[in-house]
Amino acid sequence: MAADKKVEAITSMEEDFAQWYTDIVKKAELMDYSSVKGCMIFKPAGYALWENMQQELDRRFKETGVQNVYMPMFIPESLLEKEKDHVEGFAPEVAWVTQGGLQPLQEKMCVRPTSETLFCDFYKNDIQSYRDLPKVYNQWCSVVRWEKETRPFLRSREFLWQEGHTAHATAEEAEERTLQMLDVYADFCEEFLAIPVIKGKKTDKEKFAGAQATYTIEALMHDGKALQSGTSHNFGDGFAKAFGIQYTDKDNKLKYVYQTSWGATTRLIGAVIMVHGDDNGLVLPPKLAPVQVMIVPIMQKKEGVLDKAFELKEALLKFRVKVDDTDKSPGFKFAEQEMRGIPVRVEIGPKDIQANQAVIVRRDTGEKIIVSLNEIVAKITELLQTIQTDMFERAKERRDSSISTAVNYEEFQDAVKNRQGFIKAMWCGNQACEDKIKEDTTATSRCMPFEQEQLSEVCVCCGKAAKHMVYWGKAY
Repeated sequence: MAADKKVEAITSMEEDFAQWYTDIVKKAELMDYSSVKGCMIFKPAGYALWENMQQELDRRFKETGVQNVYMPMFIPESLLEKEKDHVEGFAPEVAWVTQGGLQPLQEKMCVRPTSETLFCDFYKNDIQSYRDLPKVYNQWCSVVRWEKETRPFLRSREFLWQEGHTAHATAEEAEERTLQMLDVYADFCEEFLAIPVIKGKKTDKEKFAGAQATYTIEALMHDGKALQSGTSHNFGDGFAKAFGIQYTDKDNKLKYVYQTSWGATTRLIGAVIMVHGDDNGLVLPPKLAPVQVMIVPIMQKKEGVLDKAFELKEALLKFRVKVDDTDKSPGFKFAEQEMRGIPVRVEIGPKDIQANQAVIVRRDTGEKIIVSLNEIVAKITELLQTIQTDMFERAKERRDSSISTAVNYEEFQDAVKNRQGFIKAMWCGNQACEDKIKEDTTATSRCMPFEQEQLSEVCVCCGKAAKHMVYWGKAY
């Protein structure tokens, strides 16, 4: 038998959180670096996570009437420039194509950073009558934004995402769809990824370029930094007027449509790592995990052990289950499965077979449970649901214990300096205060939560009358 290669240690998250994150991404074989600077390679284990996210989100989208389409990846410069605020917001990150084959292009084209302009150009011809509305479309694709600093999953020059683009007859319908999709993202994160989120509205400074309003879900990572985990934008009729998207209403009058856009990206993989992971590697919620149950045969060369392991796999096919029948030692296999975050490990050896039992080990807590083979399907069914629920509750408890409240600027600065997590504080609505807070502390406004609290009567920064309670924090 070949000598076992030791599973390399992971840097402790308490010692160096950034290195801990990189270690997990690499050692769990989620991705690799490519020869294209700032772009990454999804390895099978990493892409499997995105596939499961994609399938679940796609199912939820379609339950709300969404249809999938696909748009070109190139956008002519003249098209991009039709909406002034939009193009200004993306200009620093746009990658341009100036030559096709051996010939210079008559008009340079950008590689899509987002597809609002393409959908608008399409809608202006596809929408003629009130009977053509609403249009509720989504596309799964990659986009390119020329980021200066990149980090696996969290920020790369090319990343995978979905972008929904809808058109409606009324402002009310557009707002309803905007909030509906935010709820889809929030429920997905909490129910499927076991990540608690805060729903709210972005300030004007932080909203999407060209949007009338941006709504967001904000999650808190293990190191106390926030991660924007999904956004939904109400465009009003601004894009429609810029692109001439009009329809004839029932009263035979021409009217502009109202639009929305919403998206989530592969940064959610980074969120799963940073919310649930520990110093032994990934910890995956069972609903997300590509492999939910790994069977590890003990003393597998003994007669009947491997046969029993595969017989057990057949009994567990209602789960995503595998048998690790490699020639590595059980100890190495245990460490490897922990690194990969597999929710449940089942150990079975000669003594277990004789006793008609197996040992079940939870990845999230390390708890070992001896269970009769006659009851193992029911026990694992129950256990996977328990793990899913427990992971969410632990993440929520950690998040809630990392929320500070500040009613004056001294308290605010102290909280940013000495405590990790969100800071709740009142704000006057003036961008000057938002800018000052960022300049003084590097904290930014994360959202104005839908569930508002009156913490005080005055702005935490300037002392003038407060208009909103805001969650602030340092963010990825």
